[in-house]
Amino acid sequence: MPKPMRTRPVSAAQARAYAGKAQEFADAAADELAAGRFIAASSLAVHAGINAGDAVTGARLGHRASGEDHAQVLSLLGQAGSDGADLERELRRLLPLKTKVEYEPDDVAASTATKAVERAIRCARIAHLVANSIS
Repeated sequence: MPKPMRTRPVSAAQARAYAGKAQEFADAAADELAAGRFIAASSLAVHAGINAGDAVTGARLGHRASGEDHAQVLSLLGQAGSDGADLERELRRLLPLKTKVEYEPDDVAASTATKAVERAIRCARIAHLVANSIS
């Protein structure tokens, strides 16, 4: 029997804060990419996506996933309207990079980092639009 998903409530102000963090991580990822630091760029891109997911689920559903498995946010995003579905597609591509870039000894290709940063920027944009559309 699968474990029930743990969630935490998110206020409108907290959703906006998560969107701000997503943007900051995405901006930093772009800076690291420009500097040729592909591992750091990819890691920051993943964190941008995770925070964007928290912003969108918080804004649309009033809560975010709080379990140890970051993939749990994907099912919540599926319940968060068309913006959630758009973000889910981006985040589904970013999350597998987390283990590789943070725990594996392998390098990250420039093309992989570039795609990750592009996804992070899209995630942050979605989060900003959704979080700032609620009161």
